[in-house]
Amino acid sequence: MNGGYVSSWKDDSVLAVLDTTTRFVESEVTAHREKWEGQKHLDRAVWRKAGDLGLLCCSIPEEYGGGGGTMAHEFAINEAQGAAGDTTWGNMVHSGIVAHYLLAYGTEEQKQQWLPLMATGEVVAAIAMTEPGTGSDLQAVKTKAVADGDELVIDGAKTFISNGYNADLIVVVAKTDPTARSKGISLVLVDVRDAPGFQRGRILDKVGQLGADTSELSFSGVRVPSDCVLGGIPGKGFGQLMTQLARERLLVAVTAVAGMETAIRETVEYTKARKAFGQCLFDFQNSKFVLAEAATHAHIARVFLDSCIERHLGGRLDAATAAMAKWWLTDQQVRLIDECLQLHGGYGYMREYPIARMYQDARIQKIYGGANEIMKDLIARSL
Repeated sequence: MNGGYVSSWKDDSVLAVLDTTTRFVESEVTAHREKWEGQKHLDRAVWRKAGDLGLLCCSIPEEYGGGGGTMAHEFAINEAQGAAGDTTWGNMVHSGIVAHYLLAYGTEEQKQQWLPLMATGEVVAAIAMTEPGTGSDLQAVKTKAVADGDELVIDGAKTFISNGYNADLIVVVAKTDPTARSKGISLVLVDVRDAPGFQRGRILDKVGQLGADTSELSFSGVRVPSDCVLGGIPGKGFGQLMTQLARERLLVAVTAVAGMETAIRETVEYTKARKAFGQCLFDFQNSKFVLAEAATHAHIARVFLDSCIERHLGGRLDAATAAMAKWWLTDQQVRLIDECLQLHGGYGYMREYPIARMYQDARIQKIYGGANEIMKDLIARSL
């Protein structure tokens, strides 16, 4: 579809991870999609199998139990998931986000405590940012982690938390100084395997991504040692979030482009097989023009994404460009999938067809990781 174009960041080791992940997702995730969607989460055994294959924390140094790779390997895993239409396995949060918060800011003790367990799948990780009344405005979080002797006492509620049902380790965004805004925010590492006062609420009933574990969480007088603050110094959380969110937005962008490319392949195949008025749907001029435009947009998206990935791998990707990638690529994804669904006619609205599931699952991409409107505001500030 792209005339032989190959992303320059995909060396042999990255392609090997891409291939392994593709086979893993097919056999362990999408093959059991109905089960995961029925229970709204993966079985824990899937995480352990991913760990056995080296697909967890593959971009974390070997000294902490990781695969010793780079973010290119993490992007390859995301791409394989996006291409397969998988939104169930929450590895992006686990390996691409939480593990890198620990790697970038954790004390040596925190890294040694958590990263090896995350790499095997013995521990599943989540990050709890969003609250019932607070979305993109992280400075306004109301969850508190107040000092009491050598402990922190956490009170608050979180919602829309990916991996919330399965998580053992939750990085909680909380106010350690409730009188301050950004300077009062800390990231607190909470081991919820033994946390009296912690409760998991319902797994949320979503429009799409039906197998994804997205939960409500509550903290009522949860006590943790004061050294559970990420990095050991309170008040650094907002800066840590702002620095790492660019990585999250690029991970979202990777799944967007992979989803676009899959949508086109599925639609070309369908329109060439489906007959109407004595000819293939593909042979109608409208079908050709829609797909020609879609293929062009997808190729532009791929080249832009690759440019962002190359800059990120070289330490040169700025927050504004990451925001551009997140909003524009997810916006293109949603629009393109809608056009591909239209070419499927009524069958496009049937969930037995991949395009219908892709249509359901893609819409949230414009919201999580920072709503696209917020992305545009961030870009505007850089102008």
